[in-house]
Amino acid sequence: MKLIEIFKTDVPDKATARLLVRNLKSLFPHSKINFDLEDCDNILRIESSKPIDVRKVTFSLAEQGHRADVLN
Repeated sequence: MKLIEIFKTDVPDKATARLLVRNLKSLFPHSKINFDLEDCDNILRIESSKPIDVRKVTFSLAEQGHRADVLN
């Protein structure tokens, strides 16, 4: 079973997104992680077979100076 979390972010560009994906992959190594910066909400999508700790995601982005809010 796949678990998916989607976040609205303030990530401005692809270079920043790549850096953040690398950092998130270290926290969630068995997950598929990507950004959709074409979307007006600069979507971050994480797909995993294991539970995704949304607080860990938001904290990790905050440490890098960015915001992530879970979309329901």
